[in-house]
Amino acid sequence: MIRVRHIECYPPGSGAPDTAPEPGGAQRDASETGRRKGSGMDEPNRAAASAPPYASQESWELRQSLPDPLPADVIVAANRPRENVASHRSYSYNGWDFDVPPGVFSPGLTSQVVFDRLLDGTIPLAGGRYAVMGCGLGVETVIAAKRGAREVYALDLHPESVRNTTAHYKRLAGEHSGTRLIPITSDLFDRFPESGEVDVVTFNPPAVKEAVSDDPDIVRNMCVGSGVVTRFFDQIAERDLLAPGGEVDVVISNTSELRKITGHALDLGFSLETAHSQGWDGSDVRTYLFRLRR
Repeated sequence: MIRVRHIECYPPGSGAPDTAPEPGGAQRDASETGRRKGSGMDEPNRAAASAPPYASQESWELRQSLPDPLPADVIVAANRPRENVASHRSYSYNGWDFDVPPGVFSPGLTSQVVFDRLLDGTIPLAGGRYAVMGCGLGVETVIAAKRGAREVYALDLHPESVRNTTAHYKRLAGEHSGTRLIPITSDLFDRFPESGEVDVVTFNPPAVKEAVSDDPDIVRNMCVGSGVVTRFFDQIAERDLLAPGGEVDVVISNTSELRKITGHALDLGFSLETAHSQGWDGSDVRTYLFRLRR
């Protein structure tokens, strides 16, 4: 029998970006989750001199090597909505068919970067506790059951996405799945269990830098901005959500503020590596799958 515990709530927040200074900018209060204060030194010397010992020189050098955001007009052109989000649609992956109701987004090619690495075991799930942030259709939850995860936390701000994920999991994961699904309607980790701890977190955030639409469903799924990712890392660090040896896998491209986001994570003591990077035919967009540990 499939075990499902559903935590339902309707948060007042909309995932609006917080402002987060670049490393080397305004000094930060050292009481805020142990973040270090800026010294005013030029990058990368300041970063190398004052970075916590667990934020390696290699991590800071990787952060420094990342490209600037693309020009605004290029970002908008590359992220024009490709579907009518108010319509009823369908989506297929790995021979599985998913129903896409109005308001729920169909996964794009960047989501498939994560799906493929979950499916082939590059992102390890067997026997572990896994949190998928922004569960949408629930593709990751079905893969996690097939890969033998012990528990899967399916989180999304959008209640219909959480309900859709639960329905797809029940239908596609099978009644004999040994994986426990825990669906949670939440703004990031706001409603995550207080004592919760996970081995793997994945997130394909709506971090596009420029507004590509005024439709709230499109904004929620595409262009909230970098603040949603910096808050995501803040919550993982403040709540100590990662188990020893755990990892966070995040997809971000140069349509967002790569150095700002990764620098914020390094300030919090995460290490950074590139698990995958690719460009797209006919586009200046470059997408990165970052693996972070803490």
